Amino acid sequence: MEIKPEFNPKSIRSFVIRAGRMTDGQKSAFERWWPDFGLSLFAGQFDAATAFGRTAPLNVEMGFGMGDSLLSMARAAPHENFVGIEVHPPGVGRLINSAGKENITNLRVYMADATDVLNDCFADSSIDRFQLYFPDPWHKAKHNKRRVVQEQFIQLVHKKLRLGGVLHMATDWQAYAEHMLEVMKRAEGFVNLGNDTGYSPRPDYRPTTKFETRGENLGHGVWDLLWSKASPH
Repeated sequence: MEIKPEFNPKSIRSFVIRAGRMTDGQKSAFERWWPDFGLSLFAGQFDAATAFGRTAPLNVEMGFGMGDSLLSMARAAPHENFVGIEVHPPGVGRLINSAGKENITNLRVYMADATDVLNDCFADSSIDRFQLYFPDPWHKAKHNKRRVVQEQFIQLVHKKLRLGGVLHMATDWQAYAEHMLEVMKRAEGFVNLGNDTGYSPRPDYRPTTKFETRGENLGHGVWDLLWSKASPH
């Protein structure tokens, strides 16, 4: 089975996602549940009232992996809306399969590049919380430029957040945490919600993953960064 992400003519991307490792359940999930949970990059601007049948605090997560954490958050906060963005079909399939079986109604998913989705689908000042948990750290110095947390990306997130909305990032790589902190210190229009270190305790709404727990048991640290949009520009 081969699933091609939606093509955005405004970006130069020529990758094809090969889903050879998808389970039968993940494959069938697209047939059974995508009409209920899937959002299209080309459907125009995201409208919560249309997608969810209501307006509620909107949380958007970029790169949710296999979706366990995002599903847990949606389950725990039925009064809030959640939108996940992921390019990895097995993760998308697993998430919508689980959400469908549990009758989770406050979750929707884009399978597309997150920058494209933010640019093309979300209105400015429309997101209450933007979540970026454990992104690829690209830990080799020559690859640092590939990290998603860069000034231009943060400016885009700032535009999409409501005034008072929160950007929440988490990483288990200290060097990346320090990089995130330095980028945010230079970013305009944000205020740090953290303590004197610049970092924040993990909020109760962010569940710990098995991977994270395993790392902590091995002595690895985890750093959360919470920054609030403090000005419209």
